[in-house]
Formats: sequence, C-alpha cells, structure tokens
Amino acid sequence: MVDREQVLSSLVEMSRRLGSPEMDAAILGEGNTSARIGDDRFLVKASGTQLPTISAAEFCEVRMAPVLALLEAGDLTDDEIKDALQAACADPGGLRPSIETVLHALLLSLEGVCYIGHTHPTAVNAILCSKGAETIATRRLFPDEIVVCGPASVYVPYTDPGPPLARQVRDRALEYIEEWGAAPKVILMQNHGLIALGAKARDVENITAMAIKAARTLLGTYALGGPSFLTPENLARIYTRPDEAYRQALLSRA
Repeated sequence: MVDREQVLSSLVEMSRRLGSPEMDAAILGEGNTSARIGDDRFLVKASGTQLPTISAAEFCEVRMAPVLALLEAGDLTDDEIKDALQAACADPGGLRPSIETVLHALLLSLEGVCYIGHTHPTAVNAILCSKGAETIATRRLFPDEIVVCGPASVYVPYTDPGPPLARQVRDRALEYIEEWGAAPKVILMQNHGLIALGAKARDVENITAMAIKAARTLLGTYALGGPSFLTPENLARIYTRPDEAYRQALLSRA
C-alpha cells in the first residue's frame, strides 16, 4: 500500500532540490515532476508553479487511465487537451496540471518507474540545442555515468509538447526496453531538456546530477580535441559488473 503523504513529501523535496540554483537545471516555471501513488493515480506539478519553492498544495492528483487514453485520441486542439487533463484531476476545479502530464503518465506506467524529474539544465541543453546533438548526446564517457544513468540515453527529436511528444517518447522508450531489457533512466529531448526516471526520488536526483556532470565533461572535451567515448566492450563490462550493481543500490538508498 502506497503512503500518499510520504510520496508527496518526497516529491516536494526532490522538486525543490532539482530547482535549486546550484543545480542549474530549471529557473522560473521551467521543468515538471511527478510520482506514482498507486496503479491508477499519480501526482504531477501544476502548470505555472516553480520547482525551487513548490509546496505540497501545488501538485495535482490525476487519474492515470483517462490521461493515457489521450495517447490514442488522435489530433486534439490545445483546448481539448487542456479540458481533458483538467477532467482527469481528482479535483477538476483545482490547479491545472502541467501540459506534460500525458508524458508523465506514460513514463510512470513503465515497470520500476515511480518518480520523474523533467528539467532544462544549461549544460545538457547546450548539447541538445547543438547541431551534433543526436550523434553525441546518448553515448557514455566514464564508468560512473553508466552506473547512475544506465548504458545509454533515449534521444527524442524535437516534437510539440503534449500528446505528440508523449507518443514519440513512448516509441523510443519501447525500443530502448527491447534492446536493454529495462526502462531507460535518461531521456534527452532535442531543443528541450532532460527527463530522469527512477524508482525513488533519490534516484531521480542522482541521475539528474550525473547527467549534468556528463554534459559538462562532454562540452569540456572539445577544448582538447573532442570526446573519447567508452567502447561498446567497455560499456558492457561496466553495465554487467556485480560490484557496480551493488554500488548503484547503495546510492539509491543514500
């Protein structure tokens, strides 16, 4: 049985840390976060609220099924999407859920995913807004990046936010699961930002921090001739090492 108030408390703390100035991952109303509170409901940041100062009252409780139904609803107007998301809320007369609520519902329905953090880190977006983003953004540079962020990132070309973006993310995430046998930990959206997926709030914070470090490292390599990515053999070795799996579990509990 999920303790709703405990999940909400963890979600608020995670959101504030992701929005802290030292993280450099979101300013003003940027970014959104969510957490699953059962098989059929989740909490998601309300539209227009700010991560650094967000309170428990600024999250919307949303029913999963009607939001997921929007993935198959075809082309909808902006007003139709807004009205459908509002109707899916436990309190339809309350705050408006984020436009990315469909995306959050989709990702929270993946096995092992209970918390989501979507941010726009400056270092990450410097890469995602570059011409070479797709060829460099998803590869790995150092072992700890694999341990925390997984063997690869999902890359999604720029797509209009809302159901169209959620459909693109769904297709790319399913391809990743087919290849690696588990849900992705990092999704990178061209000209948009980063999504971190975790079983715990701490996982999302760790993944976001490591993705930002990796982005800064990648940008720095171009001062000395460009990146030297880990080989597929290097990657496979780190990804399957039992000692690294043990360390990953300890980081999650920290």
